[in-house]
Amino acid sequence: MANDVCFRTRHLTTPWSLESYESVGGYFVWRKILKGELTPEQIIETLKLSNLRGRGGAGFPTGMKWSFVPRNLPGDKYVVCNSDEGEPGTCKDRDIMLYNPHQLVEGMLIGCFVMNAQRAYNYIRGEFRLPFHRVENALQEAKAAGLMGHNIQGSGITAEVFNHLGAGAYICGEETALLNSLEGKKGQPRFKPPFPAFSGLYSKPTNVNNTETYASVPVILQHGGEWFLNLGIPNNGGTKIFCVSGDVEKPGNFEIGLGTSFKDLLAMAGGVRGNRKIKAVIPGGSSAKILTGDEMLALTMDYDAIGKAGSMLGSGAVIVLDETRDMVEVLSRLLDFYDEESCGQCTPCREGSGWLARTLRRILNGQGEMADIDRMLKIANQVEGRTICVFGEAFAWPTQSYVAKFRGEFEHWIAHQRSGVVNLDSIRENI
Repeated sequence: MANDVCFRTRHLTTPWSLESYESVGGYFVWRKILKGELTPEQIIETLKLSNLRGRGGAGFPTGMKWSFVPRNLPGDKYVVCNSDEGEPGTCKDRDIMLYNPHQLVEGMLIGCFVMNAQRAYNYIRGEFRLPFHRVENALQEAKAAGLMGHNIQGSGITAEVFNHLGAGAYICGEETALLNSLEGKKGQPRFKPPFPAFSGLYSKPTNVNNTETYASVPVILQHGGEWFLNLGIPNNGGTKIFCVSGDVEKPGNFEIGLGTSFKDLLAMAGGVRGNRKIKAVIPGGSSAKILTGDEMLALTMDYDAIGKAGSMLGSGAVIVLDETRDMVEVLSRLLDFYDEESCGQCTPCREGSGWLARTLRRILNGQGEMADIDRMLKIANQVEGRTICVFGEAFAWPTQSYVAKFRGEFEHWIAHQRSGVVNLDSIRENI
């Protein structure tokens, strides 16, 4: 519990209530702001010192991102939280909203103060009905307690948070597609520049951050930037929630300091299921390049270490794959997902995702040819860097890495029309 940031209420009976949140110091920082004891400049400097990096996947420094918004520009400004958690393997933001919704609300209110915005919107994944209602209840409690609204407690500050339930489109996790959806338009990414900080929601200056990012802010400001920095390692400040799933004994969300070894994280999840060997790991959600088990066992869980290994920390979704997994089947499942979720705006993405998915299905149906392997790589390489958003990379990178690290399994499927994983069928019968 000592290092808990976003999960600091989890030990309480009703962790989602206002009473529980205030018992651990909740709204302490917001009340200081209402009393005029903190300035936007002080908050930004504290966030910069903390080295809080965006927890949605990009890992961009939060303090710097907040400083980009021209808060003194006349007219409306907006704060938007990306709670559209759709990356396969990721389930941390859901739990923040379920068990500590007030901390997210406080973080967004603080963001309103810093950005000089009067309205904030929490865009929630369409399937998250219970998290949506938990945050809705938190907003009602905060408003009833006089912590939100017009001229709050006579401070001259006006700020209010609203929830918006999406319709379950993966592409709306991309920040500009999210903004289009929030405006009532088709959820498709925008060209950048201009960036949301200058032209975002309704073409007004807008800050967009992830749920975990906003929820980390109140604790950082309560305990200090240096305190948070020291929970992690240099350039990787603080704690991060990792969603560990796949072939482990105890899948779940684990909030640990950045820089913790993967071996320690794996141990927290009970190790590999059935004492089998670890074959591969997807370290940051399904769009991250896959790493072999041996590669992962030598790494620490932070942005720099995973990046140097050729992948990315991403959303923090760690999917462990044991020796029974066939990488051709795994990639085929992922490509089916990306083929389904492409918004269709960019031709390389719209056509490339379907082409790759159909090629994998053909291989698994025993109709593949050796030329398909290099053809897949050629398609992935032509998609990469040629789309408006990074959705193209989200399926190009896995394709490139699975073929690079497990090419033999693709060749075996094509040559023998069956999996090359030893005793795969007999092993599966005992799972």
